Amino acid sequence: MTNDLPPRRPFSVRARLLSVTGVVVVASLLIWHAQVIDLLSFDSDADKQPVVAGGPNGSPPPAPPTRKPVRKTAAPVETPTSESKPKKTPSPEATKSSRNEEKTQYSEESIEGLGPVLRGRLRKAMAVAKAQGVPMRINSGRRSATKQQRLFDEALQKYGSYKAAIRWVLPPDKSEHVHGRAVDIAPQPAMAWLERVGWKYGICRVYENEPWHFEALRAPGRKCPPLQTSSAAELG
Repeated sequence: MTNDLPPRRPFSVRARLLSVTGVVVVASLLIWHAQVIDLLSFDSDADKQPVVAGGPNGSPPPAPPTRKPVRKTAAPVETPTSESKPKKTPSPEATKSSRNEEKTQYSEESIEGLGPVLRGRLRKAMAVAKAQGVPMRINSGRRSATKQQRLFDEALQKYGSYKAAIRWVLPPDKSEHVHGRAVDIAPQPAMAWLERVGWKYGICRVYENEPWHFEALRAPGRKCPPLQTSSAAELG
């Protein structure tokens, strides 16, 4: 039995072990310290990112859809159109004049422009006159209100007063020519023939100063009334 002790390890080996142990301890402390900081850091960038599930086969998760801002548009302003504008109502005079203008689609010399009563009677009289060798034509039948007004204005200028003018030309609202109920006959032999036998057809001469002016005043076969001095007599 001996008192010899086992040989001691060299100092360098013990130092190495202590160094390795210290490194491990320090590394553990650093990792723990970093985890503590992550837990206490509430405003970190990682916390600000939304938590989304990963894509298939480990692909990156799809980006969250972005919403486009909705623009508020102002309510459309209604602009007035031609249909919404109130229509102007024509005056009775304008309506009457336009109707008269529509009736003057035939010329003044046409028998078709006359009213139905005078037209039918005059057609028969003209046929008989032609058979008897009397030439007859219409010098002026239906007139437009516009022309009648022009003729009346010319008469006013020529004769110098309303009373003198209406002896020859009446204003549109008084004239039977505007309504197709009067006719001026030509030439002079036809005037004389129609004055003499016109009553048989219901056609009569009206004024003393106008041997060419005829109207349907009586039923056929009845004598015509006495002549008036002029058209002014009708207006009193």
